[in-house]
Amino acid sequence: MKKRPLSFYFLSAFFGLFVLFLYGPFSAIFLLSLQGPEGQLTFPMRGFSFYWLASVFGQQRVGSFVEAFQRSLLLGLLVMVITVVISVSAGMAFRRRFIGSNFIFYLTISSLIVPSILISLGIGIVFSLLGIQSQWYSSALAGHLTWTIPFAFLIMLGVFNRFNPTYEEAARDLGAGDGKTFWEIVLPLIAPSLIGVALFGFTLSYDEFTRTSLISGEKNTLPLEIFGMTTNVTSPSLYALGTLTTAFSFLLIGVALIGIQFFSRRQSE
Repeated sequence: MKKRPLSFYFLSAFFGLFVLFLYGPFSAIFLLSLQGPEGQLTFPMRGFSFYWLASVFGQQRVGSFVEAFQRSLLLGLLVMVITVVISVSAGMAFRRRFIGSNFIFYLTISSLIVPSILISLGIGIVFSLLGIQSQWYSSALAGHLTWTIPFAFLIMLGVFNRFNPTYEEAARDLGAGDGKTFWEIVLPLIAPSLIGVALFGFTLSYDEFTRTSLISGEKNTLPLEIFGMTTNVTSPSLYALGTLTTAFSFLLIGVALIGIQFFSRRQSE
């Protein structure tokens, strides 16, 4: 049996420490969310039950996790769809140079450099000047798009830079128009990347706090609701919410991986 180099054990130990650092705090939250009705915010655990997991779906002392989750979910889906459409369109456009392309490129990614709180404040001022009331589905949507679109745009630039244009040329030689070429040739080939961009855009929006804090209006998204409840909710229901939202995140990742494997398998056939 071939002896493994010392670097293999070093990298394995480093990866193990990384996983422990990443999921160690979550394991504590997970355990504390499974306490009995008399459970507290710290160890030792007081009993074992799913009481606090069920309490997440009920009315809290202040606010509601369910309504905030529904708003964050819907907002994340809106951001995901808009981000995918705009990033694909921009990626297609930037396959060729055009007048002002450099300016548009740097203008697009500049929002990644500006502090998030300033972006949120600026959008709030603009909506106020226009006489439009700030809401989670309008001003907060705009704030999230300034965060997700630049990332998705950079990803799609990389995707289309590696895209082989001969597939499109062959389709056009066979009489296909631009629309048919895109839907039947380009879109299936970039589908795995689109799933990744969609998941990325959704997760960035789903847990965004700073760019939402000043422009969410009267109703909070889930991160804002959790932050507000940390001052008045002194029960393991917060830990239970963390457990459920993490499980939801893993579910999304699993669905995305299945979708990527499906489209990748179709490409290889």
